[in-house]
Amino acid sequence: MASKFIKEFKEFAIKGNMIELAIGVIIGGAFGKVVTSIVNDLVMPPIGLLVGKVNFSDLFIPLNGKTYDSLAAAKLEGAPTFNYGLFINNVLDFLIVALVIFIAVKQLNRLRRKEEAKPDPKANMTECPECLSEIPRKASRCKYCTAQLHALDVERG
Repeated sequence: MASKFIKEFKEFAIKGNMIELAIGVIIGGAFGKVVTSIVNDLVMPPIGLLVGKVNFSDLFIPLNGKTYDSLAAAKLEGAPTFNYGLFINNVLDFLIVALVIFIAVKQLNRLRRKEEAKPDPKANMTECPECLSEIPRKASRCKYCTAQLHALDVERG
């Protein structure tokens, strides 16, 4: 009974979809770290500088009525805080991820449309009834066996 369970689990775990999902999760996690770094290290410092040298990750409201120099100091004392600066950072993370995904999906759809728009090269071909070679549908004579094809117009469409 246990060996059947193990066999089924191996089949499930080794399937291509499961491996692709695992790779996607790993890449997604790494991508999330990159986006967070972009927001925290590249986007927010200039914005903070423009609005008066503000570090957005330090924007918070202590809910216990006391005053703290930084969010880290409030957390160290275990004070409850309303961390709106971190929320702003996370919203920007989300917007950047959503924008990148939107652009990627848009490009994939554009590539799919190009593939679908390609005409089938065999659509204008037919088979010679004499030698079974592939010939253009509009041909009046087979280029391989030279059979006359005008009598076959009804069959060729």
